[in-house]
Amino acid sequence: MSRPIVLALEELIARPMPQPELSAVVFDMDGLMFNTEELYQDVGAIMLRRRGREWTQELLDAMMGRPTPVAMGIMIEHHGLDDTVEALSQETNEIFLSILDDRLEPLPGLFELLEALEAHGVPKAIATSSGRAFVENVLGRFDLVPRFNDILTSESVTHGKPHPEVYLKAAASLGHSPPAVLVLEDSENGCRAAIDAGTFAVAVPGDHSRDHNFTGAALVADSLADERIYQALGIAQCR
Repeated sequence: MSRPIVLALEELIARPMPQPELSAVVFDMDGLMFNTEELYQDVGAIMLRRRGREWTQELLDAMMGRPTPVAMGIMIEHHGLDDTVEALSQETNEIFLSILDDRLEPLPGLFELLEALEAHGVPKAIATSSGRAFVENVLGRFDLVPRFNDILTSESVTHGKPHPEVYLKAAASLGHSPPAVLVLEDSENGCRAAIDAGTFAVAVPGDHSRDHNFTGAALVADSLADERIYQALGIAQCR
């Protein structure tokens, strides 16, 4: 093979592959769509105070984005608790449900983004580490369940985040290849799952995750209202 042909092939191999057009969106839920991560911190603090223990940022970071049973296991190990995962999970749900009516709020830009996606016919799903009953409770308060093509929860997968399974399944459910799917995540564990799934991962950190490592994310957005999310999707913000 001649030298010019070899050089041309090397140049072709080294050239970055073009990014497929983004044609679907998958949302995380807790801390991304709603302020439930903030509420989760309060719930965790209440649970640990009952046991004479302290809720810390280190513990929050370790638990964030994980399925509830895994998160409870981390809490037990971190503080050497005698409780079972099942008992802590039940207590968590009871405290959560007692404060949702007064304190649950959608995060800025959520409904405007949903409206824009629907106006442009972009399919969308939710992929969350929370359980289905809790997810449907939260979404049902805003009549959001019918607005998503699919909703994947902790019961939908074998491996929770940061494993990429949930985002691979979400992309398949929407009928799109992972590189064509934009994923919105607020935590390091969730963003790692999206990155490893091969999606276009967009980190949208809140106060609870501002210091997380989002290396590999295609974009770190200020909020769901960030115009760069719309630009990546090639859609206009609804006015």
